[in-house]
Amino acid sequence: MPASVRNRTRFRRTAAQGGRVRARGFAVAVALLCAAVLTAGCADKHDDASTIIRTTTNIAGAGVVGAARDTATACPLPSAPDAGSGGTRAVTHTAGTSQVPADPKRIVVLTTAALDAACAVGLWERVAGAVTLDGDRSQPMYLGYGVLKVPSVGPIGSPDPARIAELKPDLILGDLAPAAGGYEALSKIAPTVLIGAGGSWQSDVAAYAAGMNRSDAADTALENYLTEAHDVGSALNARQSQASVLRFTADATRVQGAETFAAQVLSDVGVQRPPAQRGPSFDITEADLATKAEGDVIYVMFDGPTGEQHGKQVLRSDRFKELSASTDKRVFAVDDKIWHTTGLTAARAILTDLRNSLNGYVTD
Repeated sequence: MPASVRNRTRFRRTAAQGGRVRARGFAVAVALLCAAVLTAGCADKHDDASTIIRTTTNIAGAGVVGAARDTATACPLPSAPDAGSGGTRAVTHTAGTSQVPADPKRIVVLTTAALDAACAVGLWERVAGAVTLDGDRSQPMYLGYGVLKVPSVGPIGSPDPARIAELKPDLILGDLAPAAGGYEALSKIAPTVLIGAGGSWQSDVAAYAAGMNRSDAADTALENYLTEAHDVGSALNARQSQASVLRFTADATRVQGAETFAAQVLSDVGVQRPPAQRGPSFDITEADLATKAEGDVIYVMFDGPTGEQHGKQVLRSDRFKELSASTDKRVFAVDDKIWHTTGLTAARAILTDLRNSLNGYVTD
């Protein structure tokens, strides 16, 4: 059978899976042996990635990935401005052309993606103000605890121009102009760069970096990310896995299609998607789980507390428990603020999540 056909049918529970089940049995035996001789360092560099058993906390049986995430080096050291820049430079963007400082010192960001971009080029400490998120954390924690100290300019989607003006920024970064005064109001406060919508997440990173005069730093960081993604894919033999990705809101279960950020990062790594999930995103019901949600591994994310409540109901349903990924204990809960956003720092965090889960099993 051609390899492409084997890949498309790996997650189906057929007699051909006997080798896979035996492999799982061997992996469990290895894990038990390691537990018995832990001090001898059984789980060393000689272990094949596909035999590693990962123990995690769980949500309704889904192993939680990234609970102990190390964010100490999420944002690198400050990068230098692009070569040949004077005191100011013209930056063309979706709302026009702005004269922007060559080395901005006080940046206000109107989107999480802009904050992520500032982090990615090492300028997060120059962020003088940022829009804040709903929930118990004002900023996404994958960027580190330092971002929690950034002053708020209002909730995401509704920044307050008066608060922005009080912070005396020399650069404002965002995507679409807020309703309160729009671009004209912002540009009277400070040079403003709005990148628009509809581009790829990589092009958004490049556009934000251009606004900060860090195009060279962003290009290098993106190249390094793609190299890392390739290396992760090779180490995990990623092309042999089909990953299903679901997001739960308060009242819907949505398959994350090819246009989503998470799907694009999976593609960069080389992870395959089940045939039913290779198009745009779509909602499913519990009756669709067997045909639309199955995969070798299933990643789930929750849109806030209400999304988690709904997701738990689905994960505990008989139909979900009948999925092979569920019976194989290969369902993983990932951080919605990472997998359902955009940004280079977030993409690198997903790579870490994949390292720790793609070939893993939930054991508690």
